[in-house]
Amino acid sequence: MPTLLTSDPTGRHRVRDERAVLPQAAERLDARRELWPDEVRVRVERLNLDAASYRQLAEAHDGDGAAVRRAVLAIIAERGKMQNPVTGSGGMLVGTVEEVGPESPLGLRVGQRVATLVSLSLTPLVVEDDLARWDGLGEQVPCDGYAVLFGRSVAAVLPEDLPTALSLAVMDVCGAPALTRRVVAQYAAPTVAVLGGGGKSGSLSLAAAREAGAARTIAVVPDTAETRRLAATGLADEVVVADARDPLALRDAVTGAGGPADVTVVCVDVPGCEGGAVLSTAERGTVVFFSMATSFSAAALGAEGLAADVTMLVGNGYVPGHAAYALDLVRRHPGVGELLSERVGR
Repeated sequence: MPTLLTSDPTGRHRVRDERAVLPQAAERLDARRELWPDEVRVRVERLNLDAASYRQLAEAHDGDGAAVRRAVLAIIAERGKMQNPVTGSGGMLVGTVEEVGPESPLGLRVGQRVATLVSLSLTPLVVEDDLARWDGLGEQVPCDGYAVLFGRSVAAVLPEDLPTALSLAVMDVCGAPALTRRVVAQYAAPTVAVLGGGGKSGSLSLAAAREAGAARTIAVVPDTAETRRLAATGLADEVVVADARDPLALRDAVTGAGGPADVTVVCVDVPGCEGGAVLSTAERGTVVFFSMATSFSAAALGAEGLAADVTMLVGNGYVPGHAAYALDLVRRHPGVGELLSERVGR
């Protein structure tokens, strides 16, 4: 399909598919460096692959970093964006604003260092260094290349008081704590369970739940090593070990720690956790799914089959003010910064 002659703030003009879809659903994007008037080009310095996507790639290639690197390069070259064809997800990036179209509404200036707050799965991207500085063994990817932002994209200027790698890790998941805060605040002194509480989005969501008025926070982690790390931060009242893919074991672990939860936040990066999340949630409670490994049909049909009267929300990654709020959580809760710094190796 020929590229549209006029731009659309959604980025539709960059879609190369025959069917009429938006960039996230497209098979291929036009990643040419020339800008339409409302676009911005960013010189990329680092990609952050989302956890579910990186886990799938690593498992598919048996932990072979070189093979993972080749797979990522092939995806970007073929699709004009970083979108894992299995998980459908991407991640986000950090870079420096290189050029701003005269009609861009984003308020960015050339030379600003920014993090994009929209998914790599819909961001035109070109890699120019063959990812030569990346060993394929972690989610954060040193990179030289460029990316294009649309009129409805979102980007945040990087803070000067936090390391770049830490800021990138926080901004990658900043929608999770912001929505958690909003949901928890709707309840009076609720019990909140966070599945994957030791991860990036999980630890931030625990901090947000506490600030929003949770009377009890329960973190579910997969092993005792994560239990020790998370317990040392004081972010959760209870830390329990359970396989989130085992519905009954997860239900029993949460119930034994003071549940069922009024709010259950799913931050794990593996599939198959939908049933356990529903069973761990009280009647008239809310389940918030932030994992890109979630099957939303399994969640909906599973809840129906269990006769569970729960509200289920899809965390879409965007809440107004989410980046600033997440960064402030890190500043106010040193334990969060410690966990995330350990995860990104800084």
